[in-house]
Amino acid sequence: QVRLVESGGGLVQAGGSLRLSCAASGSIPGLNAMGWYRQAPENQRELVATVSTDGRTNYVDSVKGRFTISGDNAKNTVHLQMNSLKPEDTAVYYCNAEVHQMTGDQLHVMDLWGKGTLVTVSP
Repeated sequence: QVRLVESGGGLVQAGGSLRLSCAASGSIPGLNAMGWYRQAPENQRELVATVSTDGRTNYVDSVKGRFTISGDNAKNTVHLQMNSLKPEDTAVYYCNAEVHQMTGDQLHVMDLWGKGTLVTVSP
């Protein structure tokens, strides 16, 4: 089974920057998109940003203009450059890979997840 391995989390002061990286341990047939989600204590996991294999990006409103996602399809890697960090960005950040597989004429969507990396932004 392919694993997603995140790196780059840590502690930073408000206004600072961090860069998260995620690499797959092997090829991912049917890969449609990779992205980042986050989960703060007592909150549900939320989408942060995604990038599809055709280059389209999507961001949650709260990070637009501050975060930039980039992906390398050939290497099955995805990065998240986080600038102007705020305390409310504090969370565990999870790498995600969305996989599409066809069985006959039926589309199956599956998600692969990393174990997460902690980002802590101090005031």
